[in-house]
Amino acid sequence: MGKILVTGATGNVGRHVVSQLADAGLAVRALVRDPGRARLPVEMAQGDLTVPETLHPALEDVESVFLLWPGFTADGAAEVVEAIAKHARRVVYLSANVPDEPVTHYHEIERLIRHSGTAWTFLRPGGFAVNTLGWAGQIRQGVVRWPYGQASRSLIHEKDIAAVAVHVLTSGGHSGATYVLTGPEQLTQAEQVRVIGEVTGREVRWEDQAPDEAREQLMAAWGDPAFVEDALRAWEGLVTVPEPVTGTVERLLGRPALTFRQWAEDHVSDFR
Repeated sequence: MGKILVTGATGNVGRHVVSQLADAGLAVRALVRDPGRARLPVEMAQGDLTVPETLHPALEDVESVFLLWPGFTADGAAEVVEAIAKHARRVVYLSANVPDEPVTHYHEIERLIRHSGTAWTFLRPGGFAVNTLGWAGQIRQGVVRWPYGQASRSLIHEKDIAAVAVHVLTSGGHSGATYVLTGPEQLTQAEQVRVIGEVTGREVRWEDQAPDEAREQLMAAWGDPAFVEDALRAWEGLVTVPEPVTGTVERLLGRPALTFRQWAEDHVSDFR
């Protein structure tokens, strides 16, 4: 098996992809902005997806690429996909399970990859369990104030996303496949907080926040009106139409997907 290039190698998913490939004894190269700070147990190449010309040295002798796009637009993606296609035979792209309309950067990058001439597989996870770390400060204070406590999600552990990526990168039969990935259960946001409280041994309660108040706080934090509105609209929709559960992780890996409680146990120290 040829060398695998992992982008986003220091992120929540990418670092697990790197470690799982390395543990399997496979040839791995991690694309990082600063090799001196990355501290990864594999070969590292300095490069930046937002500067496509830096990618060619990192892609030398690479057969497969795990692609995690770093931004919320597809600006520069055409050049990146073109560079990958000149070197690699296969790309596994970490996309997202989002509606077909409106067209997002995920759709645009998928389109570019489909037309690149490389073999491809798209991973489309739903909600990431790791995003609940955004509540850590409130968890420590004992009250989480957030909108739409009854919004129900099937959150997925980042280790499971990485495990599927590694499976696809190291086995055949996945060319042209699109895999929707979720956790094994549906939990409301209020239930997620309850589980975190139980695992950490804290008394934590949920308090529904008015959407207008949440909008103001999210604007201050994120600064993107469209992104804020999309998030609020999505959470509101999940109250009446919960995020579905798929069995894709178990079908591909031969074991059940990790539960949200298992994720919380892995992250206890992050909430303390």
